[in-house]
Amino acid sequence: MSSATHRAASLEPAPTRENHFVFKVAIAATMGALAFGYDTGVISGALPFMSVPLARGGLGLNPVTEGIVTSSLVFGAAFGSLMAGSLADKVGRRTTLLGLSLVFMLGVLGTALAPSVAVMVAMRFVLGLAVGGASSTVPVFIAEMAGPAHRARLVSQNELMIVSGQLLAYVLNAVLAHFSDAPHVWRTMLGIAAVPAVLLGLGMLFVPASPRWLASKGRVKEARAVLQQIRSSERQVELEMAEMVKLNEIEHQDGHMRAGWSAVLGTPWIRKLLGIGIGLGFVAQFTGVNAFMYFTPIILASTGLGTNAALTATIGNGVVAVIATFIGIALIGKHGRRPMLLSGLAMVIVAQAALGAVLLWMPDGLSKSYAALACILCFLLFMQMLISPVYWLLMSELFPMRLRGVLTGSAVACQWIFNALVALAFPIAMARFGSATFFVFAAINVGSLVFIAACLPETRGKSLEGLESYLQKELA
Repeated sequence: MSSATHRAASLEPAPTRENHFVFKVAIAATMGALAFGYDTGVISGALPFMSVPLARGGLGLNPVTEGIVTSSLVFGAAFGSLMAGSLADKVGRRTTLLGLSLVFMLGVLGTALAPSVAVMVAMRFVLGLAVGGASSTVPVFIAEMAGPAHRARLVSQNELMIVSGQLLAYVLNAVLAHFSDAPHVWRTMLGIAAVPAVLLGLGMLFVPASPRWLASKGRVKEARAVLQQIRSSERQVELEMAEMVKLNEIEHQDGHMRAGWSAVLGTPWIRKLLGIGIGLGFVAQFTGVNAFMYFTPIILASTGLGTNAALTATIGNGVVAVIATFIGIALIGKHGRRPMLLSGLAMVIVAQAALGAVLLWMPDGLSKSYAALACILCFLLFMQMLISPVYWLLMSELFPMRLRGVLTGSAVACQWIFNALVALAFPIAMARFGSATFFVFAAINVGSLVFIAACLPETRGKSLEGLESYLQKELA
């Protein structure tokens, strides 16, 4: 590709009717992210009610079964990411998301109606399949629909919908717990997740398939027809079609038509790229973000704050996460991926160290509770503003077209495994090391910062096809 063509392909026209259609496509697809966020957030409010005896409307959970119920979704998500990644390459992103909406519904109904712990664990695993599948498929689908100038902003809507779903879960948990005396209120909490699942399925019925996936399958006329729907000029359509056709020809010549994993294992630069993708999942999860999302009430209760007050304060997590994501969306179109990640990690290290100091050396009391909450909210501000949106954006654009589904699915699956490890290890670490656990997180984040500085190429400002050529040269 000539430099002139590359520059032209990187310039997206001003928003018009066609661009607005892409925005609507992104809204429909990110219903999966809303369901993802709600399902990961709702469990923090449902667990206390599920822990009461069966005779009083709960499931009689104990600390062990609480951990199993919580983590079963995360392990399901790891499998879901892998399966959906391969499926998305075979049958398409849109078809995969349509199927995932049905899996969401099955998981939601199963958890809301579960009569026993065993059924709850099984249905949370099924729900995790949908959550993980959506987490790997939605960003890719949006990235392939969006033009290069709008890709960052539209893909970042995925993160906004995730944190909005979590905030919605925290607020509804608090409202239902306060106003409802029903012993089965936790079933209502879990059942509300059916709404975004239905919206995802309905939305996918009215959007086209990814033009890049269609082109990769040799369906060039269909790909052109979709581009004519979602681009504002015929010139832009021709530029993108030329890039896609040329990339297909190169892949045929280079032997990239081989089946998924044989191409990965046989191509050094793709192996390196997968390693970077897996490393980014480690970076995102070992910031400790989900230790806060899952266990903030426990952390605050350890400072002397009452349980109800701690649950209410957790809403602050969701509010800050949503505000920070809005700011991140504004920043991500103006700044590179590397500087945002490096700045975010630097601030996360400071916040983790400050929280450890507060918990370790401040005397118990309201001041300590407020100081701890302030550290947590500062952490989430920089995490959701500078790290999480960039992670999901990179997952949508790093990998080559013909392997994008399987590689994104594999990298995101590893991210879910890291999520589960943090969720399982955090309570144990707190019991063994106490507040020093947060100094451990800070030290891990120093290593993550070094990894980003040394290994991550900059991806801003390139079309997906141009980015593929660039990364091949950078990692060869």
